[in-house]
Amino acid sequence: MIEYVKGQLAELTPTSAVIETAGGVGYYLNITVPTFEALQGQREAKLLVHEAIREDAWVLYGFIDDRERSLFRELIGVSGVGAATARIILSSISAPELEMVISQGQEARLKNVKGIGQKTAQRIIVDLKGKIKPIGDALIGKSLPSSEAYEEALAALVMLGFPKPASQKALKKLFEAEPAIKVETAIKKALTML
Repeated sequence: MIEYVKGQLAELTPTSAVIETAGGVGYYLNITVPTFEALQGQREAKLLVHEAIREDAWVLYGFIDDRERSLFRELIGVSGVGAATARIILSSISAPELEMVISQGQEARLKNVKGIGQKTAQRIIVDLKGKIKPIGDALIGKSLPSSEAYEEALAALVMLGFPKPASQKALKKLFEAEPAIKVETAIKKALTML
């Protein structure tokens, strides 16, 4: 089993990455949008891997962190949810938000994902509600007045070229300390932290 692939980022698209290892071998990994965003502007990368070995193919899925990979593995364990569907879900809903959606039984939020019907959304929630608990990132998924400001500030930092995980971490600290912080102030303070 391959645990992770580390090396030079040879190619990057919103759905895939090719990482060339020290031995000169390039690994093609299917990725999610959050992983793509985290890899933008990087020369080297380390992606955690999930292998899917089938009769007709050997497919690798790459994830920026174990949280995303664990959710992917839980999703593909649900009857009727394949790897492609799990990848679409994780590309449409961030890992912290998906944890909240499942733990709170927000079926409607899952149904908004392309290709997810009511039965599949219900099955995901029923199968995973007891297994998945939200950890950290408490702002995401809650209907706090500042969550809209949080999302705007995060989008601005990512557009400025800062990695999404680092930006999330900085903004999380700021919004926890001062929930009513304005977007502009949050961005300025986060820039000093990044």
